[in-house]
Order: sequence, then C-alpha cells, then structure tokens
Amino acid sequence: MRALVNTTLAALLVAVPLLGILWALNVPQMLGVRLVTQQIVAVVLGLSTAAALLGYPYGKRAGALDYALALIAAGSWLWYAWNFETWMVSMAFRTPDMWIPGIFALVLLVEALRKTMGLVIAGLVWLVALYGFVGDWIPGILQAAVFAPTRTVLYLYADSNGVPGMVITVIVTLVLPFMVFGKVMEIVGGMAFFNNLALAMVGHRRGGPAKVSIVASGFFGMLSGSTVANIMSTGVFTIPLMVKSGMKRVQAAAIEAVASNGGQIAPPIMGTTAFIMAEFLQVPYTEIMVAASIPALFYFLILFLKVDAMAQRNKVRGLDRSEMPNLLDTLKGGWEMLISIGLLLYLLFSSGLQPGMCALIASALMLVIWVVKSRFRIDLAEFGRALLSLGREFVPLALIGGAAGVIIGLMNSTGFAFQLSLALTHLASAYGLFALLLLAALVAIVLGMGMPTAAVYIVLVTVVAPTVIDFGVTPISAHMFLLYFGLMSMVTPPIAIGSIVAARVAGANMWQTGFLSMRIGIAAYCLPFLWVYNPALLLKGTPLQIAIVVATVLSASFLLKQSMLESPLAGLPNRAFAVLMTAAAFLALASTALFGPEAPLAVLIAIAGFALAGLCGWMRGKSLEILAENHS
Repeated sequence: MRALVNTTLAALLVAVPLLGILWALNVPQMLGVRLVTQQIVAVVLGLSTAAALLGYPYGKRAGALDYALALIAAGSWLWYAWNFETWMVSMAFRTPDMWIPGIFALVLLVEALRKTMGLVIAGLVWLVALYGFVGDWIPGILQAAVFAPTRTVLYLYADSNGVPGMVITVIVTLVLPFMVFGKVMEIVGGMAFFNNLALAMVGHRRGGPAKVSIVASGFFGMLSGSTVANIMSTGVFTIPLMVKSGMKRVQAAAIEAVASNGGQIAPPIMGTTAFIMAEFLQVPYTEIMVAASIPALFYFLILFLKVDAMAQRNKVRGLDRSEMPNLLDTLKGGWEMLISIGLLLYLLFSSGLQPGMCALIASALMLVIWVVKSRFRIDLAEFGRALLSLGREFVPLALIGGAAGVIIGLMNSTGFAFQLSLALTHLASAYGLFALLLLAALVAIVLGMGMPTAAVYIVLVTVVAPTVIDFGVTPISAHMFLLYFGLMSMVTPPIAIGSIVAARVAGANMWQTGFLSMRIGIAAYCLPFLWVYNPALLLKGTPLQIAIVVATVLSASFLLKQSMLESPLAGLPNRAFAVLMTAAAFLALASTALFGPEAPLAVLIAIAGFALAGLCGWMRGKSLEILAENHS
C-alpha cells in the first residue's frame, strides 16, 4: 500500500504542473482536442486535491481512507470536466448526478486546504459557506439572499463565477508558467548567481553582507513569489554572512525577512499576486508593473539606507575584495539568466503574447542555453526532482484558488459583498476615508497571519476594495494598498511567519526580529496611505506631480536613515532624536497628501528635509573629528 501511495502521489505532483504547462502552450488545440479552460482547471483542481489528501494523511502514513478520499476528489472534478458540454445546456435541472459529486468535490477541496494551509483559511471558507446556506436566518443588514442548497452547490461546483472561475484560471494559466520560470532558474543555478552578483556589486561597501541580502533577496524574491521560500533559499547564505561581519543576529534576521518579503512587490515579475491583480482590474500586467515601480524602488531604498545606518552605528565594514567574486566572471557564468530575463521583458512589453506563454518561452531559452553550456551533461533525476518540487509548491496555490472561488461566489450570490460594502461605506462616511483605510490595513494584517499573500489579497479585494473605490480612490491605488498590507502580515507580529523563519535561521529572538522588521520595513506601512491620497506615487499624475511626490519621499527616506543613527547633539538623547527624525520624515512623506500634489509648501518641506538630514550628518562627522583629535 505504501509503495502504491508514494507512486500515485509522485504521479499526481508531476501531472498537475505538466497539464498546466501543456495548456499554456496550446498543445490540446494543436492536437485537435476540443477543450475549454474550465475543463482543464477542473482536472488540475481534482488532481491537486487528491495530491494534498495523499500527501497529508490522517495518520503517520497514507492508508485506505486517504486513498479513497483522493480517488473521490479527483473523480468528482473529472466528472464535471467530462460532462461540461452537456451540463452547460441542462444546468437548470439540477439532477443528483450533478450536485452529489459537487458536494464531494467542494467538501474535499476545503479539507485538502485545511491539511495543506491550516485551520485558519479553511475555517474562513467554512464560515462563508455556512453563511451561504443559512444566512437568511440572520436579521438586519447582513441578512443573505439564500438559494436552494442544490442550486448553491452547483453554482460553486460548475459555474464560472464559482470555484472554476477567474482566480483558479489565473493561477493555472499565468501564475504556474512564472513558477516554471523560477524553477528553471533554480535548476541552472539562479540562487548562486544572484548571491554572487550581489556580492560583486555591493559586498565591499559598509555593511556589505547586509546589502548583499537586500539585492539577492530582492532579485530572487520577485521570481519565487514566497517570502518563506526566499528566506530559506538566500537567507541560509546571507544571514550567517551578516552575523560573521558584525551584525547582531536579530538585525541579520530582520533584514533578510524584510528584503525577502519585498521581492513580491519588485517589478518586473512581482511574485504571483500581481497577475491576479491584473485580472481583477482588467488591465495589462505591464500597467501593474509600471505602477508598482516607484513604491518598490522606495521600499528597497529606505531599507538600504536603514541598513547602511545600522552598519555605520555598529561599525560593520564591507567584505575584502579577496572574499568576493569578480563581477565580470559572475556575469559570464550566468549570462543565460540575464538573456532570458531580457527576453521575458521584451515579450511582455512588445510581443502581444499571453504572459504565461512569454514566461515559458523565456524558460525554454534559459534551459536550452544551460544544457548547451553543460555540453549536454544533464542529470535527468534532477529534472524529476524539480518537477516534483514544482508540483508541491503549486498544489497549495491551486487549492487556495479553488477556495477563493467559494468565497467570491458566495459573497456575490448572497449579496454579502454588497451589504458589507454598504456597512463600510457608512463607516467611511461617519469617520472618513482614513479610518476606513486603517480598518482595511488592520484586517489585511490580521487575515494574513499564516495565510499566503495571494489568498489575503483575493479576500480583501472582494470585500473591502469596492468600498474604498466607491469612496473615490482609484482602483489600482486601492488594490495596491491591500496587496502591500496583506504582504506585510508576513513580518508583522504576533504571527509573522517570515520573521519567525528568519529568526530561526539566525538563532535570534522572534519577537525582537518581528518588531525590528516593522521598523526597517516602515516604508510598506506608510507608502500605501500616501498613494491613496496622491496616486502620482503610482505614476498616475502629471510629470510635475510625480516629481514633487518623488522628492518628498526621497527627503523622508534620508530622514528615516537619520532616525537609526546616534544623536549628533550631546544634550539630545538618542531615543528623542529618533522620534524627532521620524516625525520629520512623516511630515515630508505626507506633505503632498496634506497640502496638495502640486503644493509649493510640499516642495519647501522636501528641501528642508534634505537640509536637516545633511545637517545631522555634517554635525555627526564634526563630532567624530573632535573625538578623534581629543583621542590623539
């Protein structure tokens, strides 16, 4: 039995990504097989559910019960795919051969989600499902419009507004190809390449290993789309290097956590959630990428400046040139990755092809060049392990996409989304937009505790985004706001999964790591509020508005760096100086929101901020000179 289960599980984990890849490459159409996306999505979802039920058994090992449930789950979704064409014209009859398999498919989907992702997200799905069946019992504004149970089951099971809908379709057709791109990059040595590239670029600077962490984690994180995976890939190399150079363990862990987390908002790839955002907003992915560029730049710039300040305060020097790889040799060793990334960007911007196809073409080029470079000495077992690994990473994401279909479908069919939006509108009308944004940010962070960013984003844009948009906020500003706060739940205590993982790698205190992560990642908590009030930060404004907001945020960045350094005045305590610099930074940051996107006062505040930061640096330098003279 054990051998059968292992073989079946391996076959499922390989089949799931392969089906998605073949569909993205239009292979069924080339072979004359008449299929639609919903059928492929159903098959992928069925196999993913079966893989999860076998991979996470009820006992120590999978037994007959696990195997039976896996077969039922796969069979239920395959049954829908097989009967898709017939059911499209007979759905209204709701015969038992339709809704009974639907019950099995939906229940086992949520159970597989519980096994893979935990009780929190599964509990949320069950709560929404319960509301969808008995919500008409609730009095008042949250009373639901409940359909007959069989109609609700079929709506979720077989309708394009339910489980086999937009979210899981995007995951299969767009997210999976970019996961393939990331996996190919792993096979050809992408992690080592980016680490060496970062070492060659910034390793010699003050606090070099910490800056290497930022560059390497940013590069690799935008491809992996997972904070934890990024920490476990680059962090195991950069964290010990930071500690060895003189950084405290807590500092090393926090830097790695924030840098790895930021990879998901870094263009051009931006992990996985950006593709879902593009579908929700019905805009090209390139528009999301362009809008995200300036906030991502400031996210990493502020992190870079704060790390530089920590290195300056701790007197952490850079690495010796002899300890670093040569930049030219590094580029020569990994040129296939640079060419592939360049090709990907060209195809995304210029070809008109689907983004998934672009990612697969770039992956194929990178793989071919690597095989030729290795003189066709390839390890087929390595490719098999990579495919299994891809399946393990994709299965939870597919389950999340299916569960999102349950939540979105029931929120729309019961009217809950409208009623909740109405309640939130009343709140915003009574207390203002800022109160609504604070509530949305808090909900994002709370919901995100232990949940993947994509899942949090999907729930939030379904429930909260419509209200924020109705209040006059541009759609892309509202969606980016929710994406950032859903992302920051990974490093925000108490359940900061990214900070906890980084702390374990570093051997540091997880609470100290979490709170330091919040401090050095402060840009991600502040910038979303700014672009809601001033979309110029997302490049949605005139050139003058964009220039002013960039200047004010740049001024705030240097003031935030000063807040991490010692006070230049003997009579002003370090803590008071930090509060003063942070307050000045917040004033510069919020100036265009407070006084207008083209306000001359905002320009004056930006200039004053630059002057204040420069003055503090000059005073600190003079005091060091005086101390050196006295010491000599």
